[in-house]
Amino acid sequence: MSTLGWLQISLLFLAVLAVVKPLGLYMARVFSGERNVLAPVLGPVERGLYRAAGIDPAKEQGWLGYTLGMLAFSAVGFTLLYAILRLQAVLPLNPQGFANVPPDLAFNTAVSFVTNTNWQNYAGETTLSHFSQMMGLTVQNFVSAATGIAIALAVTRAFARSGVSTVGNFWVDLTRATLYVLLPIAVVVALAFVAMGLPQTFHASATATTLEGARQTIALGPVASQEAIKQLGTNGGGFFNANAAHPFENPTALSNYLNIFAMLSISAALLYTFGQLVGNRRQGWAFIAVTAFFLIAGVGIVYWGEAQGNPILSALGLDAAPGNMEGKEIRFGQAMTALYATVTTGLSDGGVNGMHGSFTGLGGLVPMFLIQLGEVLPGGVGSGLYGMIVFAVLAVFVAGLMVGRTPELLGKKIGSREMKYAMFAVLILPLTILGFTAVSAVMPSAVASIGTAGPHGLSEILYAYTSAAGNNGSAFGGLTGNTPWYNTTLGLAMLLGRFGYAVPVLAIAGSLAAKTRVAASKGTFPTDTPLFVGLLIGIILILGGLQFFPALALGPIIEHFAMLSGQTF
Repeated sequence: MSTLGWLQISLLFLAVLAVVKPLGLYMARVFSGERNVLAPVLGPVERGLYRAAGIDPAKEQGWLGYTLGMLAFSAVGFTLLYAILRLQAVLPLNPQGFANVPPDLAFNTAVSFVTNTNWQNYAGETTLSHFSQMMGLTVQNFVSAATGIAIALAVTRAFARSGVSTVGNFWVDLTRATLYVLLPIAVVVALAFVAMGLPQTFHASATATTLEGARQTIALGPVASQEAIKQLGTNGGGFFNANAAHPFENPTALSNYLNIFAMLSISAALLYTFGQLVGNRRQGWAFIAVTAFFLIAGVGIVYWGEAQGNPILSALGLDAAPGNMEGKEIRFGQAMTALYATVTTGLSDGGVNGMHGSFTGLGGLVPMFLIQLGEVLPGGVGSGLYGMIVFAVLAVFVAGLMVGRTPELLGKKIGSREMKYAMFAVLILPLTILGFTAVSAVMPSAVASIGTAGPHGLSEILYAYTSAAGNNGSAFGGLTGNTPWYNTTLGLAMLLGRFGYAVPVLAIAGSLAAKTRVAASKGTFPTDTPLFVGLLIGIILILGGLQFFPALALGPIIEHFAMLSGQTF
């Protein structure tokens, strides 16, 4: 660890903090239907889209109608993407002449991008055509992220309104999130990436002659445009197999900085937008404080663990000063690799600039644990916000039990119905992750896919289902996931992690929207204070992470202590 490394990390966090308020206020105006700086240009486009689709933007939906619209849109998106992948060989923009994607892999990939997971059991540069990358994956990068924002807006309105039966219009929220937020920012970021050296071309490849005189084929394509929305929408799916460790996706330290900044900016700003829309900016800052705590703690542990190096290699006489550099890019170094790993798993991004499976036991534990906490730190665009609210509901319930009062959050009484929905949402992740991991760990065909025996092999399986159910998409490495078993079960885990969580959240929104908002009294437990921040952190750790501790103890934790003692498996 070094002062320079911490300075790099601190400057990145300060840059994100600087845009939280202006971007949060802009999004609040957009989603409130108020006039904004882009309205003169995009307003006619928005109204034209409504007319073409037959949508009345003034007509709102109850939580059930909103949910059915979201599910129907996602189902259609899955069907279209699956068809594109299965018919890839006969579709245009396929200069490489790639064949159709096999059924089980097409299912896994379609589910992955529709659920904003972007788990990749394929190498993009050797599997997918430009058409599949652009019209299939990139489109879903926009609309799956916009879907998450829409769900978060429905929950936000539930607290902002009083005694109503509607939570907004899904189609309006989806359109505004895409048109006014994701698309214009993605254009700016894509142009910046092009200036930094990312390819943006329809050419399939370039041929080069190496110093040894050999001919080398270098894959190309429309990389910058996909990379921009990959990070802004917390999608994480790379154009190339090496993801953000590939020099065409992330060529310099500056592009790496922009990658991390793009990941954090919208998700963090949405927490401020929540506070603005519910009329309590302090609440938004309280949520931001919770995310900051986990991100700073996470990057500190990963950075420390990797900077210590590998004790086994040190015992063999290797210099421990550079730390553990296996699986890392020299151009990024320890600090920015640790920051990238923490941010991408604290969000639901899943992009990687280093191989998590090559981290030390402690360094690999933190990214996995952050996903298991529910990815609310600050989480994916939209999904992190509504995930945070679920934990806030649980926190005020615990606080109510302590003082003997009815739990209340932002003027809404939390009853048994909301608690049942919240617990259902929270239990989806452990049931899915631990259930599929347990089965895979005893199935000979599934175990045959791991790359390393012992605790690390268990970590490979556990991380895969953690990443899928958490809609993250990053991989631990070493696991051969492109098999019928993993393609199918990981796909099911993604569906449960996205929609099994979102549906009860929308049910909570419908229930709270119908309740009358009551004024705060002397007995009200304030939820925008340091005391509540501490309570919320505790609830996230206990309910979000403690249930995974036995599995973690058998994987990365035992690997960490074994490494300290010089043991190998």
